[in-house]
Amino acid sequence: MKSTAKKAAPRKVSASAPVIDPYLPKNGNFGYRVSHYDLDLEYKVAINRLSGSVTITASTVTELTNFSLDLSDAMTVSKVLVNGKRAAHFDGRMSKLRVRLASKLAAGATMSIVVHYRGAPRPIRSLWGDVGFEELTNGALVAGQPNGAASWFPCDDHPSAKASYRIRIAADSPYRVVANGKLVSRRRRAAQTVWTYEQPEPTSTYLVTLQIGMYEAVQLATAPVPMHAALPERLRRNFDHDFARQPEMMTLFVDLFGPYPLANGYAVVVTDDALDIPLEAQGVSIFGANHCNGSRTSERLVAHELAHQWFGNSVTARQWRDIWLHEGFACYAEWLWSEHSGGPDADHWAQHYHEKLRKAPQNLVLTDPGPRNMFDDRVYKRGALTLHALRQKLGDDKFFTLLKEWTTRYSHDSVVTDDFTALAAGYCDESLAPLWDAWLYSRAVP
Repeated sequence: MKSTAKKAAPRKVSASAPVIDPYLPKNGNFGYRVSHYDLDLEYKVAINRLSGSVTITASTVTELTNFSLDLSDAMTVSKVLVNGKRAAHFDGRMSKLRVRLASKLAAGATMSIVVHYRGAPRPIRSLWGDVGFEELTNGALVAGQPNGAASWFPCDDHPSAKASYRIRIAADSPYRVVANGKLVSRRRRAAQTVWTYEQPEPTSTYLVTLQIGMYEAVQLATAPVPMHAALPERLRRNFDHDFARQPEMMTLFVDLFGPYPLANGYAVVVTDDALDIPLEAQGVSIFGANHCNGSRTSERLVAHELAHQWFGNSVTARQWRDIWLHEGFACYAEWLWSEHSGGPDADHWAQHYHEKLRKAPQNLVLTDPGPRNMFDDRVYKRGALTLHALRQKLGDDKFFTLLKEWTTRYSHDSVVTDDFTALAAGYCDESLAPLWDAWLYSRAVP
């Protein structure tokens, strides 16, 4: 994946503008809640042309005369219908599709929004580089975290805004299309193949993905969870070695974290291009060809992305300031896999990274690292160290029982740090406040 765009400077937001998340003040919308997206699209790889429609099922939470959706300026909207009626007016600019209704909707009303659009999708420039829909050498991928969903479909783009999905997309027949959920239909239509996926579990917009390439389908283990992969044929031998222990990882994580949270199993996509880092989507993880080189040197990343299916994808931070609830847990899962598979144990990795953190700048608060630092490696490692300190305090039995209750109680929900600390309090006879103060709310590394 090639990315040449410079990092975008933060934009000022007027004091009067409502903000859902200060880390992404332009994202998210008010006045309604989406329950379902139905995408019906066509993509032409050779010319990078996306067209079609999305039907959004939502309900109003207040009386509405107008509303907005997040949508990249690269997409041109031709028609908007709300409950079967043409919108009185709509316009797309500054990454928002603003819609004025033909008639007022009462609070609690159902909205069926149909948006017809087209364009040449491109990544969204952000503080963290390019995110969203990106062309590959021969295909395309979507890397949605944290605000890339609007690069390819109109949506309420915020992690706490979860919905179910149906994704139907036509692409040239030589290409394989992978999206979230279960492949329920694949049919030829002239020179194209129409692929239909259904994702019933509530899913954050940034975790919705589309992967298109000259991929071979590979069936992996079916127990304890059905798993499959899509990858270039040339990488098959490397893949069989590099991902050989993924079924064992799944068995371990189901044992430690509780039932796998998705009904339709787990998929891995390996692109034909190199990627800087792997990335997670709901039920799918995406790796670059550089992570599949036959050396098994990326195995910790295989574990990390798999763990995100519990931590981040199912149990999702309500605001990006709490991203340690994703990355700290997934990083700790790497250490647990190392411990289980004959490598150094979690205590070894905790000591190793504790020493590194003590030598690094100590100017970051884990529960509010700031938007520029939310993907800083210190968030990942300090989050994992926090969990290791908690494990030492509680003991293994209570610690892993806590993790299972966490993933079960908040399955497919959005959470904040206080939810975790409150749940953990029930597993300890003494106050955990000193531990939280030291690890979560102080800049200094304990």
